[in-house]
Amino acid sequence: MTGDDPARDEIVVYCDGGARGNPGPAAIGAIVLDPSTTPPTRLATVSECIGTATNNVAEYEALIAGLEAARTFPARVVRVRADSMLVVEQLNGRWRVKQSHLRPLHARARALLDEYDEVDVAHVRREQNVDADALVNAALDAALDA
Repeated sequence: MTGDDPARDEIVVYCDGGARGNPGPAAIGAIVLDPSTTPPTRLATVSECIGTATNNVAEYEALIAGLEAARTFPARVVRVRADSMLVVEQLNGRWRVKQSHLRPLHARARALLDEYDEVDVAHVRREQNVDADALVNAALDAALDA
């Protein structure tokens, strides 16, 4: 936290990851919002290619990048919204992390979430995650057109 930045009560992180092919060229998108304003203030965005990956790896990487970006804006509560049922259910402890390559990503996401007093990770339909999805596609389009 810098000088005059007040700690926020809560922030919201929308995240999405995608690969064209599975695995294939992959990208991540995340948006960090301050929901205390109307409309919510966009504090940070992430939109970048991550090389070749599966959809599930991209979804976790998007969440991790969003939580890393959110660290700049300290808050007591974090609300994560993602359209990956796998990521949401694994982070909420309802599904086991069976794939060994996802375990370190799950552990990193869990560690970042543990920095908050209160955590709410919820699944949203793709239509409710269009901004993060657009960031994924923008990064992929730019990389594939280059």
